[in-house]
Amino acid sequence: MSFLSAILWNQNPIIAEIGPLTLRWYGLLFMSGFVVGTFILGHVYKSEKVSPRWVDVITIYMLLGTVLGARLGHVFFYDWPQYRNDLLSILKIWEGGLASHGATIGIILAVWLFSRNNKFDVLWTLDRIVLVVAVGGALIRIGNLMNSEIVGHPSSAPWAFVFPRDTEHLQQIRPDQPLPAGAVRVAAEKFLAQDGTVRYHLLPEGSPTTADSPVAVPRHPTQIYESLFCVFLFVLLYSMWNRTKEHTPRGQLFGLFVVLLFSFRFLVEFLKEDQVAFEQNMTLNMGQWLSVPLVFMGLYVLFTARNRPGRPEDAPRDLHEQEAKEAALAAAKR
Repeated sequence: MSFLSAILWNQNPIIAEIGPLTLRWYGLLFMSGFVVGTFILGHVYKSEKVSPRWVDVITIYMLLGTVLGARLGHVFFYDWPQYRNDLLSILKIWEGGLASHGATIGIILAVWLFSRNNKFDVLWTLDRIVLVVAVGGALIRIGNLMNSEIVGHPSSAPWAFVFPRDTEHLQQIRPDQPLPAGAVRVAAEKFLAQDGTVRYHLLPEGSPTTADSPVAVPRHPTQIYESLFCVFLFVLLYSMWNRTKEHTPRGQLFGLFVVLLFSFRFLVEFLKEDQVAFEQNMTLNMGQWLSVPLVFMGLYVLFTARNRPGRPEDAPRDLHEQEAKEAALAAAKR
């Protein structure tokens, strides 16, 4: 890495290859969000006298809702023309293609199903789940960084990153032109894609560059911006919950989370490169259009939260029952 004009980010997205299995940083960080989330949610539930056994149940709902929502969101919001003629390829999640807005919708639906099936209040549950989602979002964006994807526009900021593995945004500069500050030449070859556009693929590691090699220029590390904002959201929401716990007005944490997250997402999109070709002619990109209704939904939930008390009287408090049973068993053994 060089901190003189830019940070060179050439991280291999693959941790190890074991036979036919490939262990990637993105997958590890994605699943780490659920692992860390179980500890956070377990602490929250126990603090409010709800049995931690519900954590395992809701985690299954969350995992399915996140993966299915993120995948279907990518398919229908960003790449339907590619998938409509090959519906089976929708199942090939390992080839990439997840959308955070789809994941949000999937999580909300998963929490609604969990709450309906297990007699939990849906807003009470969402208020606690957003703590986990904030942590998961931070880790997933670091996973995007490890993949050198979702990069920002070129930047001269001292914290700008150079992504030589991001072949979608390499630039061709004439041999007689000086390289932009912090830019590096990349050992890559041109090829003509099926859609007629010129693309690049990386040559084997150690291949020399030439005067005709494409160039990677410094860019905004938007993955880090979003990851840090998710960390900020977790600290803010956890501190709010920790002050009031079960007396937190239902919908307050969820509404605030949605408003802040997707307002930030709307703004940070101005620093990002387009994710798909059809966005090039749009005033606002797809991520921004999808963020707008979520912000309005969050505002409604947030401003009506004052009319809702904390946890309803009929909300599960089965930790009391579990503790009573354990105490009775312990007494019977004496």
